[in-house]
Amino acid sequence: MTAVDIPAPRRRRRRPLRPARLLTQNSELRGEGIWNWTLPALATRLRDGRTVKTCPAAGVCALACYARNGSYNFPGVVERHQANLAYVLDDLGGWQRQMVTELAHPRHRGGWVRVHDAGDFFSDAYLAAWLRVMAWRPDVNFYAYTKEVERFRRLVEPAPPRNFRWVYSYGGTQDHLLDPARDRVADVFPDDDAIRAAGWHSQDRSDLLAVLGPAPVGIPSNRIPRFRRRMAGRTFREWQAEQDARRAARRAPTG
Repeated sequence: MTAVDIPAPRRRRRRPLRPARLLTQNSELRGEGIWNWTLPALATRLRDGRTVKTCPAAGVCALACYARNGSYNFPGVVERHQANLAYVLDDLGGWQRQMVTELAHPRHRGGWVRVHDAGDFFSDAYLAAWLRVMAWRPDVNFYAYTKEVERFRRLVEPAPPRNFRWVYSYGGTQDHLLDPARDRVADVFPDDDAIRAAGWHSQDRSDLLAVLGPAPVGIPSNRIPRFRRRMAGRTFREWQAEQDARRAARRAPTG
């Protein structure tokens, strides 16, 4: 009798676990009834070894980012944010369908969703998915802070969803593309007194003032001592301009 090699049974690939609920409420936004979606701040290394930059246009803001401090570094929080990112990267269509379904709940009708209390619109495909979500849920309001100026110029500004408001925040590598005369902008200041002295308008009373209140928008800096020392009394806009000038000087030909 001829021996027959019987192949070992193939193991079925397990589908990665997906978050049961996509939207949450952080301690700052819960009091205003605002829901939020979040990603890891700046960059992260996923369990499978992939390194992903979630804030491609970040500049000096990365040196004083509240979302890279405190509870955002708790293991459970990091794991959840990474799971959100992996979902978007590996199954953007599935994420989009789940988000649209979740937003159909009556609690979101007429309410507000902040897209990212950490992270940013890191790719064209990801931003386009959010624009489709907004189009499919016209009874929900969305807003975001972003430093992805060039990406928004191409993909959002030509035909923005009526239920989406955004503010460009200073402190990124694309600050030079901003024009406060035409763009809604926000800058981080050392404190409220500095905001008033500059003639800007604080959003400290409500996060929604960043997109619904008078402009330009001032954000008082967080009270984390090492971040305040790094700011050294400057705004993010001033700090970024100084860094850009130093880099330009290093690149300039000599002799």
